[in-house]
Amino acid sequence: MTRDVAIVAFAQSDHLRRTDELSEVEMLMPVLHQVLRRTGLQTSDIGFTCSGSSDYLAGRAFSFTMALDGVGAWPPISESHVEMDGAWALYEAWVKILTGETDTALVYAYGKSSPGELRDVLTRQLDPYYVAPLWPDSIALAALQAQALIDAGATDEPALAQIATRSRRAASDNPHAQLKGSVPSGEYLVQPLRTGDCPPIGDGAAAVILAAGDRARELCDRPAWIRGMDHRIEPHSLGVRDLTDSPSTRLAAERAGAFERPVDTAELHAPFSSQEVVLRTALKLDDSVRVNPSGGALAANPVMAAGLIRLGEAAARIHRGESDRALAHATSGPCLQQNLVAVLEGES
Repeated sequence: MTRDVAIVAFAQSDHLRRTDELSEVEMLMPVLHQVLRRTGLQTSDIGFTCSGSSDYLAGRAFSFTMALDGVGAWPPISESHVEMDGAWALYEAWVKILTGETDTALVYAYGKSSPGELRDVLTRQLDPYYVAPLWPDSIALAALQAQALIDAGATDEPALAQIATRSRRAASDNPHAQLKGSVPSGEYLVQPLRTGDCPPIGDGAAAVILAAGDRARELCDRPAWIRGMDHRIEPHSLGVRDLTDSPSTRLAAERAGAFERPVDTAELHAPFSSQEVVLRTALKLDDSVRVNPSGGALAANPVMAAGLIRLGEAAARIHRGESDRALAHATSGPCLQQNLVAVLEGES
């Protein structure tokens, strides 16, 4: 890396079960206005804009072009889009700044999961020849992973319930979380996963601003410097993977420099309680690390924005002086198939 790049601002919507009265643009615009207001920047000051979303959620092709109305049609902008969680849009913007093509970037992501059956929609991520025709939904696949962990002795159902309880209690301090406080474990959705082990379905949006060097220091009192970031992928076929481990997360963390020095905070994109078990092991996180102080994806999981929110939440803690070195993780696909890891630091 030839430049220092930091997250200088973060904003997110309140995450709700349904937002029938709002379009994607109407849900997104207040978030964009808020993140710009925190830096004093105008749209014309942004050198590059990148977004993350999914046409499958919207049910129409090139739906992200409509969301650009929230950014503004004038003046013309340098813009890109990834059909992924917004964390990968942030990665693209980070690389753009590293090349020296721009000094600032706006990254945003959004998802409305409420209009359709999310469990069915996510089957479109699966191998179209061998797995998708069987129609295993996202919760069934997560349950396979959870059962594999239990069979291996890595966890049990009471331990999973404790993870869910801790996450949602932590969300009590998060004004944007969808689920807060004590949430009962509930009935089995797919054994061994109960309602409390699974993420809520909801709508939401998030945005961050990146800046380089002295420009970052001008825009933020305590920038969250990106010391490293990497993303890796597991084999597409679930049958050739060990679902109790995540080598791609471990490799991404190693390449991002996560193991060079301890972190004090970790925001993990673990939509299911069992996935936190896998990630903690892969990332070598012990009990001294505060894991998901925001509540994590078990408290709010807007598809295509939840990973970006993990980076934003980690950065916000650095901005507030509550963390000095934080790890942020994002995932996409079934059973932690694709994983991104970033290491953020604040200045003394």
